[in-house]
Amino acid sequence: MTGYLLVLCAAVLWALIGPLSKFLFAEGVTPLEVAFWRSTIGWGLFAVQALALRTGQRAKASDLPALAAFGLVGVALFYGSYQVAIEHVGAALGSVLLYTAPAWVALLSRLVLAEPTTPAKLCAVAATIIGVALVSLSGGGTVKPSALGVLAGLTAGFTYALYYIFGKKFLTRYDTATLFLYALPVGSLCLLPFVHFAPKSPSAWALLVLLSAATTWGGYSVYYAGLKRLEATRAAVVATLEPVIAAWLAWWWWNERFGPAGYLGSGLILAAVLLMVAEGARRRPTGSPS
Repeated sequence: MTGYLLVLCAAVLWALIGPLSKFLFAEGVTPLEVAFWRSTIGWGLFAVQALALRTGQRAKASDLPALAAFGLVGVALFYGSYQVAIEHVGAALGSVLLYTAPAWVALLSRLVLAEPTTPAKLCAVAATIIGVALVSLSGGGTVKPSALGVLAGLTAGFTYALYYIFGKKFLTRYDTATLFLYALPVGSLCLLPFVHFAPKSPSAWALLVLLSAATTWGGYSVYYAGLKRLEATRAAVVATLEPVIAAWLAWWWWNERFGPAGYLGSGLILAAVLLMVAEGARRRPTGSPS
């Protein structure tokens, strides 16, 4: 039960990204500046943790280029594109588009990891494509999709999928805190040339610290703590509550509502996520590590 509660806590924390970001946009902070401070403050919190608990590891010189590339794509491009998506299509649709990641994983694992393509993977990819088309073209609600917002959301989903590909190789070598100690500052430096720093009120700074502490340091920390107590498949199922919680918060705080086609498309995308999770559980040999 502790494992389930930790992963559920992570899903709730990650679901705050969209709503908190919209509050920051209303304060005059641009999407890329939000992404910059999220990675920078998050890195500072991981650094404090590493110093206090002495959990940091020194990366091998041969791994530094890959860690830098992860910082560029998995932090700068991921954080930046997700913030742009939230600005243009809202927190609800942005979180749904983020969860196209499993479909990208299915394609990338075939190309990069030479994993077999199964009927379940093909069905999940097809459901995701149809779902994205439905939410992108939906009307009748308060969520108004735009080409830039949908493209940014799909980019966020693609870059989020790279966490899986990267993790297959490096999570067996380094702990989570160490990976982010190297990746987050690279992401911040890559974002820096594109950031326009605006004057910020005390409430904006408080929101930036809350966003970074909750969704970067806190979200990753409690999720991986939950993984130590749960099978990865069960953790992934609980984590899919993130877009559901994000959509509810966006409705509560910002009155974001999909039209009928949007809800149908969102359901298809979440169904594709669950199908991929179930496929992973079916293919995992009995007794193998999660």
